Amino acid sequence: MEIDDFWVRIEECRRQGRGRGERLAWLRGELAREPLRELVKFQVCLDQVTQDAFTWDLWAAAEQIFGGWCSDDSFCYFGLWMVGLGRDAFERAVADPDALADAPEVQRLAGRPRDEWDDDDWPEWELLDYVARETYEQVVGGVDDCGDGFDEAVTAAERGGGAIARGPAGERWDARGEEAARRLPALSALFPLPARS
Repeated sequence: MEIDDFWVRIEECRRQGRGRGERLAWLRGELAREPLRELVKFQVCLDQVTQDAFTWDLWAAAEQIFGGWCSDDSFCYFGLWMVGLGRDAFERAVADPDALADAPEVQRLAGRPRDEWDDDDWPEWELLDYVARETYEQVVGGVDDCGDGFDEAVTAAERGGGAIARGPAGERWDARGEEAARRLPALSALFPLPARS
């Protein structure tokens, strides 16, 4: 599976229903028909594109949307959610995090209290990170040693394609400060943060 094939799967997954559960079920079904090496390649592609989104600018965008704070785990799940937006929205956001304001999924959240966001609206999608591994385990018939084999295969494939950086790219900055209005004007307008005291 090459990166273009990966994005075709993601785009097709988007068309399978609004709910993430339906989308994941469809994706599991599709991946289950593939050779095991393709499941590994799917995970490698997913890891690579989420690494592309692992920037301080996108972390600040997530903080803006989340109301001023975003944990390490939440940011990882935010990157997976961005993948679920599709290739065009994802790549636009990587190039310009403020472009997230154009995504219908983001616009639906604006002006609504965060405690009223339902699970399918919340801008995190942790379970996408497990779909290839779980499908691999299902295909080979259990979880005892299968997961280790999958993880080793992914690690070997990623090492073969070059090391994946581990820290966010760019310079860290605080979305709760005045700089957000300059760097993220559209997101700042959609998700204004309370003034710091």
